[in-house]
This record gives sequence, C-alpha cells and structure tokens, in this order.
Amino acid sequence: MSTLYERLGGDAAVDAAVDLFYTHVIADARIKSFFEGIDMEKQAAKQKAFMTYAFGGPNNYSGRAMRIAHAKMVEDQGLNDSHFDAVAENLQKTLQELGIAEDMIGEVMAIVGSTREDVLGRN
Repeated sequence: MSTLYERLGGDAAVDAAVDLFYTHVIADARIKSFFEGIDMEKQAAKQKAFMTYAFGGPNNYSGRAMRIAHAKMVEDQGLNDSHFDAVAENLQKTLQELGIAEDMIGEVMAIVGSTREDVLGRN
C-alpha cells in the first residue's frame, strides 16, 4: 500500500502545494501578519520537510515540535482557532486548485486537524 505522500505525487507535489499555499497565506489579511519578517524561503523548506514526513514520506524534518514552534505566536500575537482555521482553509483551497482528489484532501485535512491542540498550545 502506498503512502499519502506517494499518492499525492511525492516531492514535486509537496513542493508545488507548499509554494502555492504560502502565496495564499501571505495574501490572506486574517493571517499574513504572522509571516511578516519571516524568511519565507526557509519557512517553505521547513513546511515541505514537515509535510513530507507527516504524509508518510522520508523523515527529513528537523524543525521544532509544533507546540514549541508556535508558542511565541500564541503568547505574543494571539494565535487562535480562527487563525488555525484560516491556514487550513488556505491549504484546502490550494489542494483543490492543484486538482487533488477530494478523498486525499480529506486525509490531508485530517492530519492538519490533528495538530490543532499542539499548534495552539493546549492540552
């Protein structure tokens, strides 16, 4: 059985999705302030490595844990459920634009949803 990573199209698909995703994110007034002053090339590279790993591809992710990586945004910038939802909406829109099958989008969104509590520093 193949992994979600393989079914999505591997590195090329993850690269395309992350690049388009961040185009949407930095244009979204609800969340773009979280990315001001961020090196978006480095951010995209981290996101690609994380998504590759999260979707069952090679584990080349060496970034911080979700809770730690987002703690300062929660504390200093008020990162909350509405922001998490906006990011998720942008990812879903990206996957739809790339023509990803709805069942695979559902799998991706379930993985994303499973990170909510850690990203928002709860429980």
